[in-house]
Amino acid sequence: MTFFFPPCAGSGLRLGLGGAPLGNLFEAVSDDEARQLVDAAWHSGCRSFDTAPHYGHGLSEHRLGAALRGQPRGGFVLSSKVGRLLTPDAAAARAQHGYVDILPFRQAWDFSTAGTRRSVEDSLQRLGLARFDVAYVHDPDAATHGTNAPKVLRQVLDETLPALRQLQEEGLVGAIGLGTNDVNVVRQVLAEAALDALMLAGRYSLLDHSALAELLPQCTARGVRVALGGVFNSGILATGTRGGSATFNYAPAAREWVERTARIESVCDVFGVPLRAAALQFPLAHPAVEIVMLGARKVAEWEDAQAMLRHPIAPEFWAALRAQGLIPDAAPTP
Repeated sequence: MTFFFPPCAGSGLRLGLGGAPLGNLFEAVSDDEARQLVDAAWHSGCRSFDTAPHYGHGLSEHRLGAALRGQPRGGFVLSSKVGRLLTPDAAAARAQHGYVDILPFRQAWDFSTAGTRRSVEDSLQRLGLARFDVAYVHDPDAATHGTNAPKVLRQVLDETLPALRQLQEEGLVGAIGLGTNDVNVVRQVLAEAALDALMLAGRYSLLDHSALAELLPQCTARGVRVALGGVFNSGILATGTRGGSATFNYAPAAREWVERTARIESVCDVFGVPLRAAALQFPLAHPAVEIVMLGARKVAEWEDAQAMLRHPIAPEFWAALRAQGLIPDAAPTP
């Protein structure tokens, strides 16, 4: 496979750094801690990085840009997103949308042609860079927009994506795509438009196989480069079920997900496989998937993920999961 999202230099691990925790998702990270994390990822060989205006109202972009500006610009792939514009407001709440100690801005949806250009230009100023390599349309899905979702989808097709193609021609962005956790909206867009890349969060994991049957084969056929976020499904596949408060999709996990994870943990126990190792390695076996973007918060979490990707897993482990109906027959395994 020829990778658009480069694997870690030296190790070949297909792991990139996701920037949501750099925007203080759920808990604050200091500037020094953020810089240490990005530096550690870089020195371990990481060359793929993702961020968004949504992440801390620009805080993640500021921090990631500051850490990467000194590196050779052709030596890494950096993605950000469009769809939300930030407006200065000294009275804005400092905790919004799950982020704490955020920057003093208000957030508003804007998928228009003018809003898309402004979003890209604002992001580049926060990053301190002249271009980024991937521009994703962020969260254009029904769960986010409710009854307004059909109108949003139409605007994405008629305005946002054409605007990004124009910015692509101007050299301000490279590839264009969607950043979402919704399989259906991606398929709706692909029915009418071409995409270069996809950031899909949570929908192809050891637990959730929503993208397997139709979307991932479609991406392969259309040449859409897939980066996966949320492979721990926001927590349950990192913590397991034995510590008490497991989360799935940023909420307390429903009973079906807890029970399914517990069954996977039992198989892990038999074969001596850490749950985190299985969760990281499983989705990378699919030929449509190029890389996993890990939302690490601390250097130790980044180092643990590298170790989990290296952890040997016998084929019999995957066979046992398949035999118990815990992974689909059609799912490739390492």
